Amino acid sequence: MSEAVVLSEKKNRVGIITLNRPAQFNCLSMAVHQGINAALDEFENDADTRCLLINANGKHFCTGADLQEVSGFTQDENATKTFLATGLDTLRRLENSALPVVLAQQGLALAGGLELMMSADVVFAGENAQCGDQHAQFGLVPGWGGSQRLSRLIGRRRAMDLFFSARWIKAREALDWGLVNYVVADEELQQAAIDYCEGLTKRSAAGLATMKTLVNRGLELNLDASLQLEMDLACPALMSDDVREGTTAFLEKREPQFK
Repeated sequence: MSEAVVLSEKKNRVGIITLNRPAQFNCLSMAVHQGINAALDEFENDADTRCLLINANGKHFCTGADLQEVSGFTQDENATKTFLATGLDTLRRLENSALPVVLAQQGLALAGGLELMMSADVVFAGENAQCGDQHAQFGLVPGWGGSQRLSRLIGRRRAMDLFFSARWIKAREALDWGLVNYVVADEELQQAAIDYCEGLTKRSAAGLATMKTLVNRGLELNLDASLQLEMDLACPALMSDDVREGTTAFLEKREPQFK
């Protein structure tokens, strides 16, 4: 019996989703997307899960779509649309999840792997990690949101350079550009990401979810509309039990115990 292409486990209130195709450099197939979605179903319906961590087994995080699978349906429009829609929906679901999504990247994150990386909220990269968009190398174009997320994260000119050249950039350059948040020693990557996630589990789940909504939805609105959105969501947040617990804990000089 073959091993699952996506593994899931919960550790200290952190839902861990692990890509598990190391021999194929964790390339993304329909089965992988289905595995990610199944894990999301599991964790998003578990009130005790407070944060998600996406990582991968093996040398590389993810080198993109499974081109062997892609080659089998490039002349089938319906199959192509299904493949694109499935990947797009998976990454959009991560982006819109009420749970914070942290990602740990070792080795390469290329093309679809980069698109997956960009759907996370916070990214840790190993010192020797590299990322890039190599669609142009194969005559492909981004199909899982890469053309839109990359330009929003790093700007039009840098995005065009990565798209056209298909070059890889090192972790420190990715950090400078805003593609990753933290660069750590390769051997410390997984523990650093876990420690960060466990810190988030001590925060107000409702507060973090609201902040994620404000940032993501606000980017799609003009300034006046996004400020109104902040007002609309901040008012009920300030009246919540978590805020009462947080302020009381501050006054009592203790750590808050959020529900």
